[in-house]
Amino acid sequence: MNASTHTKLPENRSGKPPLRLAYLVSHPIQYQAPLLRRIAAEQDIELTVLFGSDFSVRGYKDHGFGVEVAWDTPLLEGYRSEFLRPIRDTGAVSPFAPISRGLYRRLQRADGTPAFDAIWVHGYASLNSLQAILYANALGIPVLLRAESWLADRERSDLKLAAKSLFFRILGNGIAAVLPIGTTNSAYWTHYFGHKVPQFLMPYAVDNTHFAQSAAAAHLGRDQLRAELNLDVGRPVILFASKLQERKHAHHLLHAYHDLLSSHLRDNPPYLIFVGDGEQRGALEALTTALNLDSVRFAGFRNQSQLPRFFDLADVFVLPSRHEPWGLIVNEAMACGCAVIASSDVGSHVDLITDGVEGCIFPVGDIPALINALRRVFATSQTASRMGELARQRISFWTFKEDIQGLRAALAAVTGKLKV
Repeated sequence: MNASTHTKLPENRSGKPPLRLAYLVSHPIQYQAPLLRRIAAEQDIELTVLFGSDFSVRGYKDHGFGVEVAWDTPLLEGYRSEFLRPIRDTGAVSPFAPISRGLYRRLQRADGTPAFDAIWVHGYASLNSLQAILYANALGIPVLLRAESWLADRERSDLKLAAKSLFFRILGNGIAAVLPIGTTNSAYWTHYFGHKVPQFLMPYAVDNTHFAQSAAAAHLGRDQLRAELNLDVGRPVILFASKLQERKHAHHLLHAYHDLLSSHLRDNPPYLIFVGDGEQRGALEALTTALNLDSVRFAGFRNQSQLPRFFDLADVFVLPSRHEPWGLIVNEAMACGCAVIASSDVGSHVDLITDGVEGCIFPVGDIPALINALRRVFATSQTASRMGELARQRISFWTFKEDIQGLRAALAAVTGKLKV
């Protein structure tokens, strides 16, 4: 096991030993790093992150984006972490870590007592996660479970659903508490675990302050980005930013945009910008040409630090995806003051968007409804900006602060060693 480099962690001045928390996750994730730094700043929690793979810090080809990815945000700074050694290292790049060597020994001290007071496991479908849960149970370490799952996953055969229900009946015996990321995820845990496993909300959040400040700073360079994309000053902007995969339904947005320009908004029509790359890009560019749309721009893959520039430029962000359990990019757009149009299959809309307030919700796959949502956002010259400001206000209550509160409440309940 190799310890990562990290910044100096805060000292605990309470005189009491800190609660020792292990967090097991497949690999360093750009969305999670800021939260892990925030948890590590808690003086009475000693966090150790156990990664199953280091592929995301080595640089890799993301099959969704279809490009080589090297994240330009720090993934390992500000918290203590270790990379577990797989039993067999093939050198392949994969987020699905195999069984790790020596995990049981890592979870205990030399004298055989538990090395941690609790372990938080992200996901339950990988061998690494199940291994960690099994070992923690054997050592008497309470397990906290967090995942993105929702009940839309139930679109399966009766046999598979029966097998899944049996699996959860067994799994539930080894889980001390779950950490739902939002309303739809909470309903999932209730469906499979009932009320025998307590829940502590740990909302899926991003670093709102960072995105808001980055968007504000980007405002000074807005003309430069307009010039880069060949955009006329004064025309509004519709933004899509995600992987260009079929399930993201970017082609639905293209069709809706075409019909919008044909029947509405002929005066000062908006631009449509696609940020991202992937398997559907060629087809989307061909469709753009076939529809004779000269106000569509494909900006390609942009690293996370560049996204606030596009949120600052946009009047509305659109995510028409199918099967999107959460969609953290919705949080990012709202933190930057963007109105949001999301499909009913974007799980975050239940907690973050009221139709007609912070943006609009439309039934997934319903292109006429998406056209109507765009019309509503551009009903007046001020509608989108008003929705964007309400989006910024709403997301201000969905933050890392609530994450820490939920995590602390869960740890206090399962260990009795922490004040809430």
